[in-house]
Amino acid sequence: MSTGNLQPVALPNAQEPADPLRDPGLYLNRELSQLDFNFRVLAQALDPQVPLLERLRFLCISCTNLDEFFEIRTAAVRHAAQLGLPPASDGMAPAQLLESIHARATELVEAQYRCWNQVLRPALSEAGVRILPRQAWDTRQRRWLRAYFRNNVMPVLSPLGLDPSHPFPRILNKSLNVVVVLEGMDAFGRPGHLAIVRAPRSLNRIVELPPRLRGKNEQAFVLLSSMLAAFVDELFPGMTVKGAYQFRVTRNSELVLDEDEVENLALALRSELVGRGYRPAVRLEIAHDCPRPIVRTLLQNFELGDNAVYYIDGPVNLNRVIQVHELVQRPELKYPAFSPRNRLEDGNAFETVARGDVLLHHPFDSFSAVLELLQQASVDPDVLAIKQTLYRTGKDSAIVDALVQAARNGKDVTVVVELRARFDEDANLGVADRLQEAGVQVVYGVVGYKTHAKMLLVVRREGRRLRRYVHLGTGNYHGGTARAYTDLGLLSADPEIGNDVHLLFQQLSGLAPSIRLRRLLQSPFTLHSGLLERIGRETRLALSGRNGRIIAKMNALNEPQVVRALYQASQAGVQIDLIVRGACTLRPGVPGVSDNIRVRSIVGRFLEHSRVYWFGNDGRPEMYCASADWLERNLLRRVEICFPILDPALAERIEREVLQNYLADNLNAWELQPDGRYRKCVPADDEAPHSAQQALLDAL
Repeated sequence: MSTGNLQPVALPNAQEPADPLRDPGLYLNRELSQLDFNFRVLAQALDPQVPLLERLRFLCISCTNLDEFFEIRTAAVRHAAQLGLPPASDGMAPAQLLESIHARATELVEAQYRCWNQVLRPALSEAGVRILPRQAWDTRQRRWLRAYFRNNVMPVLSPLGLDPSHPFPRILNKSLNVVVVLEGMDAFGRPGHLAIVRAPRSLNRIVELPPRLRGKNEQAFVLLSSMLAAFVDELFPGMTVKGAYQFRVTRNSELVLDEDEVENLALALRSELVGRGYRPAVRLEIAHDCPRPIVRTLLQNFELGDNAVYYIDGPVNLNRVIQVHELVQRPELKYPAFSPRNRLEDGNAFETVARGDVLLHHPFDSFSAVLELLQQASVDPDVLAIKQTLYRTGKDSAIVDALVQAARNGKDVTVVVELRARFDEDANLGVADRLQEAGVQVVYGVVGYKTHAKMLLVVRREGRRLRRYVHLGTGNYHGGTARAYTDLGLLSADPEIGNDVHLLFQQLSGLAPSIRLRRLLQSPFTLHSGLLERIGRETRLALSGRNGRIIAKMNALNEPQVVRALYQASQAGVQIDLIVRGACTLRPGVPGVSDNIRVRSIVGRFLEHSRVYWFGNDGRPEMYCASADWLERNLLRRVEICFPILDPALAERIEREVLQNYLADNLNAWELQPDGRYRKCVPADDEAPHSAQQALLDAL
């Protein structure tokens, strides 16, 4: 399959003639759609069918997701409002969107704390896992906690009184803080007013009480925020504490580098990371009973308006409670453990892959197959070269260990490390340093384009020829996420796929020469146009009276040209099923436009992360897996890969396990309605309950 001449895909031309499919009413707002995803995550925390500690984990995930939403998405909208940028396809101006975000996020925050205060905390206590508020401490517990505070917390605190000689301190992003109202005179005769107490990151956010201070067969925990509120008076002897109110500020965490002006990307990124925690504020969380004048003081200090404040009825850093999930070893309160399949049971990875392509469906298939291939390559005397992209790898990565070992064994090892992987920049700088110290050739991809593609290439001498073995994936080379995310990976020795991957590595490590790929589609060159071409083909088939069919699974969808192409396909009669986990700007079910499009989101035990595109092609279906969602950034501004599944048996397996299985889910699925709301699916009277993820676990 030829992919044509390679030129970066241009953004849509704003001067194109008017098109009814550009009507803003046909597009949902991406940011509000992303917020709605977190309501679906929170629904898992409220589901009594989910094990109790897993419900707590889902609550914390929804909180962490909301943090990132403000750090990245809301920060971008606020920046757009300041610059007066035009609205996106949905027509909502940035200033109006900020108000809508505040209203919807307020609903989410209130729902999160209702879940915590009224549902999960009481249920955990009944199950013998007690997270004790101040009012629940008995005399012995209070005495022990006061001693703990004096010995372990107080020595590292540096309270700061606010006066002309002590201006408002710098507040670190997402750190726990307490604003204290004081009355009386200090040792220098100065009247008390306000003070700020910052909790350093070195302090444990959750403290477990010793066995003698809790009931039999119980575990009891106290939040650091509760201790600070209870004992803050110890920091101000001789003065009276009239009130203590916890708060947290969230800041813009998107790193901005002018790569055209940067001579050393790694050095520039290190410098930017130093100041990331103190970039402009985007959200203030404050105790719900904090007096309004103090709230105004904080908003003024952080240069925020009323649409950035959120009143909290509980700990402002609720996501920290996730530590309880790790500290409590109660199997009956968690999901049952399972053992994934090993698809390389024969032992020799090269012999297995040489016999035919191997499909890995994580976490049901073990990620160890990828690691085994790499580890065997690192010690195999016939392996000459290893090339790999790394976007996220995790701490103490076995993948990195194998690459280091390969370099020390004399293999030619080249690794493309994407330094700009959001929130993993510091870890990736450390990975790059370690690899370079071992003699690995490390490159940082292409200026202006994040390398998001997931590729591994092993070059091996077999007799008188060289053979290429590849791994291509929809997820990261990260052992932890491979156990928690659903992803797909392909191990292959197909010569054309191997040659395509070889050319891609040449492009990434050289000066981006123009290349022609035979099997793979690539962003920012041919993936966008390739999708439009295939959607267009299904449209033409439907117009000619034949069956047009598209099924696609991804994490998010917002690229306007793709959305318009799907609308046109629907109008032609193409039946389209989209499984979109998060944000989706396409509005399904609009009469005359998207009647034939159905959108569903699956939220379950594992985070749905695989990207699969299936096109009916009039009975000769094409199956692709990819690293890319159907987002503008993925299709137009990143280096991504999309790879075909050529083995019919493997393509049928993906269709069965990933597409039809998920379309049949009636327990963890939510259907997007024309008005932008999601409706939870429930089994019909004549329908058996079906969970796609559980069906895959049962098959183990």
